[in-house]
Amino acid sequence: MRLVPQFTDGQAFSHALGKVVCVGRNYADHAKELDNPVPSEPLLFIKPATSVVDIAAPLTPPFSRGDVHYEAELALLVGETLTHATPDEAERAIVGIGLALDLTLRDVQTQLKEKGHPWEIAKGFDGSCPLSQFLPLSRVPNWNALAFTLEIDGEERQRGEGSDMIFAIPSLVAEMSRHFTLEPGDVILTGTPAGVGELTRGMALRLTLTGGLEISTSVAE
Repeated sequence: MRLVPQFTDGQAFSHALGKVVCVGRNYADHAKELDNPVPSEPLLFIKPATSVVDIAAPLTPPFSRGDVHYEAELALLVGETLTHATPDEAERAIVGIGLALDLTLRDVQTQLKEKGHPWEIAKGFDGSCPLSQFLPLSRVPNWNALAFTLEIDGEERQRGEGSDMIFAIPSLVAEMSRHFTLEPGDVILTGTPAGVGELTRGMALRLTLTGGLEISTSVAE
């Protein structure tokens, strides 16, 4: 049975969780830290619904498959069907804002990139998208003013702001809808800022988002 997105006010969303549409390299500083070029158009990929787990539960990454990296990201909940949408239509269809981790099998991804192969098995494995509850949206927010942080063992590792994104949220969601029909219950991950790194057993993580969302989680021993 698929998960149902939850809001911070205790309400459940009306649809089950769908696919997770992601964008890579949406912060220039992150592209540079991995020695990747800054893209001229969004680099899109999808995680299946089976990748999503509750971010508040202890994380159980598949360490047997090599290094697992964390990437903190702003998550958006889609509330309406979108296909070939305009930026205005796209931003009106967002009904919630939350936080997620895009967990990545970095060794596996590096091997795939060297061979020119797709990344799915490095990005879409079970449990690769720990996801929070969503702050409900009653109106379109100031996307540029959104900010989030990730702390690990009390030290800030990542800080992202909407104003630093290469592709702004309304135009990014519209572009996604040109390639994939977005449906109610789909989740959008908007990219990660600099500061990604390796997860290890026993780490304590704390994520915060403008508007009052705060999550604490850990990596299982």
